[in-house]
Amino acid sequence: MNKNKITRRTFLAGTAVAAAGCATASTPVVHGPKRVSANEKLNVAGIGAGGRAEGDLGGVRTENIVALCDPDWRRAAKSFRRWPNARKYKDFRRMFDKEKDIDAVVIATPDHTHAVAAMAAMQLGMHVYVEKPLTHSVYEARVLAQAARQYKVASQMGNQGHSGEGARKLCEMVWSGELGDVKTVHIWTNRPVWPQDIDRPTDRPKIPKELDWDVWLGPAPKRPYHPAYLPFNWRGWWDFGCGALGDMGCHIMDALFWSLKLTRPTSVEPWEVVGGNEETGPKASIIKYEFPRRGDMCPVTVFWYDGGKLPRRPEGIPADEKIGDGGNGSLLIGTKGMACAGEYGGNPRLLPASKMEGYRFPREVIPRVPGNNHHQDWVRACKGGPAACSNFDYAAALTEMVSLGNVALRAGEKINWDAQNMRITNVPDANKYIQREYRRGWTL
Repeated sequence: MNKNKITRRTFLAGTAVAAAGCATASTPVVHGPKRVSANEKLNVAGIGAGGRAEGDLGGVRTENIVALCDPDWRRAAKSFRRWPNARKYKDFRRMFDKEKDIDAVVIATPDHTHAVAAMAAMQLGMHVYVEKPLTHSVYEARVLAQAARQYKVASQMGNQGHSGEGARKLCEMVWSGELGDVKTVHIWTNRPVWPQDIDRPTDRPKIPKELDWDVWLGPAPKRPYHPAYLPFNWRGWWDFGCGALGDMGCHIMDALFWSLKLTRPTSVEPWEVVGGNEETGPKASIIKYEFPRRGDMCPVTVFWYDGGKLPRRPEGIPADEKIGDGGNGSLLIGTKGMACAGEYGGNPRLLPASKMEGYRFPREVIPRVPGNNHHQDWVRACKGGPAACSNFDYAAALTEMVSLGNVALRAGEKINWDAQNMRITNVPDANKYIQREYRRGWTL
């Protein structure tokens, strides 16, 4: 496929948008999204049909599921049975060649294929819902946000807590001044729950007949098939996933990113790391982010913990009092008080618990999503309603924060981030992690 490539210069100038590359398709005709009224049903295709995709497709079951695409038909079997009339494909590029009536796509694939699939869909005027993290790299996140604006499509990232009540209540609590100036935040997760700090397997098992291994690899470098990578453990491998941060960062970081009006960090530092190599993420880590002043909000330091690492319990919080959800959560420490929230921003509350006695949350200033339904929020946007709450303008910036944590891990040292020029200034070699190389036929 011919493509209008975004060079670094034109991208930074904001004057062009990349189109998806496809070696097997004809030259695309770029056109705007189809207009579907609120009373009509969207024709939706699924890119990814097994695993998490089953839940995402279920979230849009109000619409017409017309095509399903997954390179692993074993994994997709349940969705194939649920929607027997949907046409089946293994390669989304061929699906786009043949299906001319798709209005919107739900993308729930391993992280490394999010961007190429989303870009191809947007270029053809399709609305896009993409699982978290939005992309595999910083560069991809910025390009997708620009493309969604260029092609005027409805977009949404699959961090469903952003449609919830909890994240909104935390924002309103922080904005009311209840905590004073929030200067420190701690975020933690019980991930990874898959192998990391391991080497590439050397044996050569047979590729299952239901799997198109080359399509599953997508833009990643060629390597032999092995069940160590799929259907689930791909998260720990740098070529395919984004580790613990990629799995949970866009969930747990979301409410504080929103409430503190975070933009882009000035520096990211691997504070403590256990294991890790060029193939996979570490067994455990603590990462330190520094954010500058934002309007009337003071600079803030954010600590991320995974692999069993946890922040120190603040003084004055009883030992038996749960913070966050226990294994996952966030803790905000301000000059006037402390608050915490759970995995998806749920159950925000002041700490210690005694401070919630008689407390009344501030008045609502953020519009609520009907039924807290993240998928239907996007469906309404596709049909001409308000922009979805976690559209790519918001989601790309959050994903950039997540991705820069992994860049610091892979660099092995503190990185200073020049956000305007999308460049690490103090560790030049680490810039290779900002924009990946793609296999031919899978480029942005």
